[in-house]
Amino acid sequence: MTQTTAPSRERAEMFFDPVCPWAWMTSRWLMEVEQVRDIDVTWSVMSLSVLNEGRHLDEGYLAMLNRSWTPVRAIIAATQDLPEDEANVLRKKMYDAFGQRIHLDGRGTEHLDQVLAEVVEELGLDPAINDVAATTDVDEQLRASHQRAMDLVGDDVGTPVISVNDVAFFGPVVTPAPKGEAAGQLWDGCVLVAATPGFFELKRTRTTHPDFS
Repeated sequence: MTQTTAPSRERAEMFFDPVCPWAWMTSRWLMEVEQVRDIDVTWSVMSLSVLNEGRHLDEGYLAMLNRSWTPVRAIIAATQDLPEDEANVLRKKMYDAFGQRIHLDGRGTEHLDQVLAEVVEELGLDPAINDVAATTDVDEQLRASHQRAMDLVGDDVGTPVISVNDVAFFGPVVTPAPKGEAAGQLWDGCVLVAATPGFFELKRTRTTHPDFS
């Protein structure tokens, strides 16, 4: 009898900042990809606040970045002492809970302390996380997670970063998030171009805002 070997599953990792609407779109697409391709996704934190430190920025954007330490610190604080498989599950749950409020409910970043309190309550987390998120206690771990994304893809990108098959890329930046086989085809294309030696960039001007529907 001839034995056949089951095809191996690809392992992908997405680095996200919960406040970024484009990363949210990418994450929803990647969830669709999980349904139509043999991939397992690890969810990891990067930080727009860390990325933009020391840059000369518009005051409004800088104010948003100053508020945006809250969710990434909270995710690190809640997961840092867990086994990796449990930490991955909780990172995703917290990302979903933050994203629901920030993006789908349209609350933005104006009241992230209140949003955090709701996420902590919804997921039954230690209330002390509310206080840790306002300190620098977990910043070393946060910066290490962020730097791991930068080491994979380089410094001149933002969030999201996706790593698969020993290559990494920024994006894709897409709206609305493709569904079903369309999501799988976009994944196939991303993996193909990312694996092409010497390939660096595809880009065009954005003409619309994220469509969360």
